[in-house]
Parts: sequence; C-alpha cells; structure tokens
Amino acid sequence: MAGYSNLDIAKHLIISVDTVKTHVRSLLNKMGVSSRTQLAVEALRLGLVA
Repeated sequence: MAGYSNLDIAKHLIISVDTVKTHVRSLLNKMGVSSRTQLAVEALRLGLVA
C-alpha cells in the first residue's frame, strides 16, 4: 500500500499495528533491504508487484 502508515494499513486489513510492523520487518529481512521504499523498489525489480 503505497505511502500508507502502519496504522492506515492495519485499519484497512483489520489487523493490529503490531501485526503490520511484524510483517513489514519480516519482508525487509527476507528481501535484504532496510526501508519500505527499498522493499517496494526491489519488489518491482523482481516482478513481484506491478
């Protein structure tokens, strides 16, 4: 979700903010990046998102 805060994402998905943080942290680690922006760029580069 481009540009959304953890709170916005949590509200949209009806999950807790802590759950969002956990999933974002997990994705950052798995993709070997250090920011959500880098995560998005890498996902685009790999064709994981359009």
